[in-house]
Amino acid sequence: MLRTADGGQFVNRLLTGALQALIELGATAAIGAGPHERTPTRTTQRNGSRPKTLTTAAGDVTVTIPKTRTGSFFPSLLEPRRRIDRALHAVIAEAYVHGVSTRKVDDVVAAMGGLAGESTSEVSRICTALDAEVAAFAQRPLETAFPYLFADATYCKVRLNGRVVSQAVVVATGVSADGRREVLGHAVGDSETEEFWTEFFRSLRERGLTGVHLVISDAHRGLAAAVTAVLQGASWQRCRVHFPRNVLAKVRKGDAEMVAAAVRTIFAQPTGEAVRDQVDSVAALLEGKFPTVAELLRDAKPDLTAFADFPEAHWKKLWSTNPLERLNKEIKRRTDVVGIFPNAAALSRLAGAVLAEAHDEWQAGDRRYLSETSMAALFAASTALPTRCEEVPPQPELSTA
Repeated sequence: MLRTADGGQFVNRLLTGALQALIELGATAAIGAGPHERTPTRTTQRNGSRPKTLTTAAGDVTVTIPKTRTGSFFPSLLEPRRRIDRALHAVIAEAYVHGVSTRKVDDVVAAMGGLAGESTSEVSRICTALDAEVAAFAQRPLETAFPYLFADATYCKVRLNGRVVSQAVVVATGVSADGRREVLGHAVGDSETEEFWTEFFRSLRERGLTGVHLVISDAHRGLAAAVTAVLQGASWQRCRVHFPRNVLAKVRKGDAEMVAAAVRTIFAQPTGEAVRDQVDSVAALLEGKFPTVAELLRDAKPDLTAFADFPEAHWKKLWSTNPLERLNKEIKRRTDVVGIFPNAAALSRLAGAVLAEAHDEWQAGDRRYLSETSMAALFAASTALPTRCEEVPPQPELSTA
């Protein structure tokens, strides 16, 4: 290489040689024999090779990947290391191969190491492997009780039937009986309708979801109705962060801070009884000048103060969907790179990979969302709380209020 390569090619050729040597070592280990070698441990035979072009800081390098007569071989050193990165790689590659325009796709392709060498079969191989991982995570049995369940949705753009439409990615997380957080499941659908949420909650129950005492979410009518239908006996906590936004939409900008400050006093009370009394006090205070706000407060009182039935040590972790909002932001951070997904399966694949990574991080070490002591206090008072979830039989007319 020193004799034949000029200064601009030397590093490129050196990298190509190193990568090719590592690929051959990996193939030998996977097959159990080197080229033209017969050994008792050989499991298959080489059957030619296929080229693979990689874009690196030293320029494009082309290596050859050995084929096998049975099974398949792909060098581990060429695989993106993290599940999320592999999912993002698969989505961009799928869009590239199918000729789908994605926002900033050229910059993404460059950042991901170049996809010009991807073939349809290669993309299919990547996607199939990822789909198996994400499906195993999404369909795993839920083997413990989850007293607290958080549910929310975020929206992404997907190309369906030649049109770009908005699709909802709904996510459910839970706090288990020992205080650990888990990602329970996700789904991609057309909208946040009652039917969609009902099907989603039923899928969680079929996987073993039980023991739900409280569901925390925003005030989506379809979601609230699905909780009533599928998770009967569980209370519903309306997010305290979203509720003031709904309230402030009813007042002038100049009065917003005063009204918001009054509403915040509800959550500064020391006991559950005081919390509920404060709702009435704030409603009475605002009724003269803001009758619509007072009516909203009285109507929302049972759902806005559901957290007050649970241990005080849990209140700050239960009265909003903020923990799930942070997870949704991570999903959006990754999906914004793609812009427009080639299909709903690609969106579900990437979202599932992000959620699986977050779940793994939550399980690492002895990290707990709520302490074992405080969870013991919850179950000590469980005689006054629901202990299981049962689905309501279909009703002629189901209220969505």
